[in-house]
Amino acid sequence: MTRTKRVAVTVTVMWLLLLGYLGISALQVWQTGRSYTTQPADVIVVLGAAQYDGRPSPQLAARLDEVVRIWESGEVPWILVTGGKIGGDRFSEAEASQRYLEAAGVPESVILAEDEGSTTYGSLRSASVILSARDLRRVVLVTDPFHSLRSRLIAEELGLAAVVAPTSTSVVKGGRDLRLHLREALGVAVGRIIGFERLTAWVG
Repeated sequence: MTRTKRVAVTVTVMWLLLLGYLGISALQVWQTGRSYTTQPADVIVVLGAAQYDGRPSPQLAARLDEVVRIWESGEVPWILVTGGKIGGDRFSEAEASQRYLEAAGVPESVILAEDEGSTTYGSLRSASVILSARDLRRVVLVTDPFHSLRSRLIAEELGLAAVVAPTSTSVVKGGRDLRLHLREALGVAVGRIIGFERLTAWVG
């Protein structure tokens, strides 16, 4: 075999391995988004999404409805809402989430808040500090299906024992859902290699 052919074969094998790795990551993102876990834990952590002047967006409301269902089961005593705000906002995502949960009958006394994060990693890093101070480590993460695997891996990187409970009423559908699944697969694939903190520093 000539040197040129050896190089071509090597490049082809590397591309096939890369495509296989990305394919496995995509499958895991899809499977995790459909693997609902409800088991006793210390706290439900709901990842933030857009809010409109204190009113959760439909995407965030779907996540919060899932939180209410889990909390009402009595297996998880605490809830932690996350998410900061952007310039011009009067309310953070965490504040909007807390208001929504209280309106749904959840007592204020069981709700903790992280209201500074602007990324999944940032919110979970701040959340881990809040939870560590209360000796809370076992978490149930509530988010959209496409977002579940990366959220769990980030939580584990930060030292939390995490399971996921993806919302079953996500408003993210169709082509947008497919695009987000593929984007998350790429993020998971890269984050597993370089670490999710570094990935977040690079891409936000």
